[in-house]
Amino acid sequence: MAHSDVSTAAFGSRLLGPVDESSGMRRLRVQLLLTVPLVAANLAGMAVTFALVGFVLPGPAVFTRDLLLLNVVATPAYSALALLIGMWWGTVSGLRALRWATDPDQVPNEAEQIAATAVPRRLVIRQAVLWFGGAAVLTPLYGVLEPALIPKILLGIGFSAIVVCANSYLIAEFALRAVTARVLDAAPSRRRRGMGVFIRSLIAWMLGTGVPVALSMIVAVWALVDSSVSTARLAVCVLSLGGATLLFGLLLMTQTVSAILAPIRGVRRALRQVEDGDLRVTITVYDGTELGELQSGFNHMVEGLREREQIRDLFGRHVGREVADAALAGNPTLGGVETEAAALFIDIVGSTTMAATVPAGEMVAILNRFFDIVVDEVEEHGGLLNKFEGDAALAVFGTPAALSDASGAALACARAIRRRLDTTANDFIAAIGVAAGRVVAGNVGARQRYEFTVIGDAVNEAARLCELAKQDDLLLASGNTIADADPAEAAHWRLGESVTLRGRLTPTQLARPLDARSREDARHERQRGDGLTP
Repeated sequence: MAHSDVSTAAFGSRLLGPVDESSGMRRLRVQLLLTVPLVAANLAGMAVTFALVGFVLPGPAVFTRDLLLLNVVATPAYSALALLIGMWWGTVSGLRALRWATDPDQVPNEAEQIAATAVPRRLVIRQAVLWFGGAAVLTPLYGVLEPALIPKILLGIGFSAIVVCANSYLIAEFALRAVTARVLDAAPSRRRRGMGVFIRSLIAWMLGTGVPVALSMIVAVWALVDSSVSTARLAVCVLSLGGATLLFGLLLMTQTVSAILAPIRGVRRALRQVEDGDLRVTITVYDGTELGELQSGFNHMVEGLREREQIRDLFGRHVGREVADAALAGNPTLGGVETEAAALFIDIVGSTTMAATVPAGEMVAILNRFFDIVVDEVEEHGGLLNKFEGDAALAVFGTPAALSDASGAALACARAIRRRLDTTANDFIAAIGVAAGRVVAGNVGARQRYEFTVIGDAVNEAARLCELAKQDDLLLASGNTIADADPAEAAHWRLGESVTLRGRLTPTQLARPLDARSREDARHERQRGDGLTP
């Protein structure tokens, strides 16, 4: 169960409590939700039977001196006994199959799962046995004294029995949602042996509407056959049964619709959370019908979204957010396009010596601190950290995401990195080179595996400037990059001499930031930080 499940309506109703409820409270809650509604339903059924047999259905009167003993002793005695047996047999005994549910850490085995899912069905069977047992006991007793009462008693008890049993099934399903959730969680592939949405709705209509209407039709036929049935009695029958149709039909339909709507509302609430960006949400699956498949399907969908987001995040960390977004949005292919961009190359000075003298763990920590600053500033200025090359890194600006001032962004990023390294890095020195120009950006590699890269003279020039900066002022840019940048950024730089960089044919005019710090100053400051000089 996920953290978003821990709510007061995780099972579709506040009456069922939260998911993280203690085992003792869960058992007490289930006991009460089974016993109290079932007792109330049976008492209501007995009252309906009394009204039907005593006042509504046509036939001989029941309240006579000859039937006094049955009315005062036999009928109340059986009703009380059946109620007590039903409370013990139907709820207390039924909970024995759910003993495993009192231990929140116990996973039910297959036998326990089958027994738990059978509780509502067995409960209905026991209710039916008690009701039709009453008909089997009381009908002969009344029939011996007054044979004409037999159809009246059978109809009255049968009508109430059917409605009470149907209501009992819905009550049991509702009360045992937490248990059903445990069963479905233990065996997601197992389909609970319960009524589907269509059958549940059909039975609700049949018991709430069909049975009362059928009883009205029987009474009408009875009136046609038996001339002693008066018009007034027939009118009372029709009005009473019509009222029962409205009342019981509304009751059963409300229960059925609530059972259908509860999972749908849970999915709807969870969908809103997903729309708001919360992919941690998980729905408690407590319905074994098609609605449970909807709940389970939602969980699988969100799990897939979480995995996709995790892959997307991991992909973005490896190749850069912009490259990942472009790859996910389209169908990447091999090849590249020529575009204007700026390149920033940064490398730690003396890394070979450091690797030989500094312990491996400490060296890794230095590199992580170094790259943390570089990545932070590159992303802050809209660039893409394209490559990590040991103790060096290449960042590009202007591709794949376009920038209005790629050169200015690269220059500003270089100055920001320089400032942060000057103030925080006392155990290493890094040099930076920045250049701008035409490059080819695209996917390079084989059909089975490729990567986004940037190739061009600007990249080579930035690498050579970085190499030269190790012997100079630690940060060098090309004059063309300054000329191409926004004047506000260009104002932070001063142009200097022109040099022919290694491997290039044309000279490059060097540019340094106005607040440049020399390599020698950095070396002395590092020595002071290490305690080598006073």
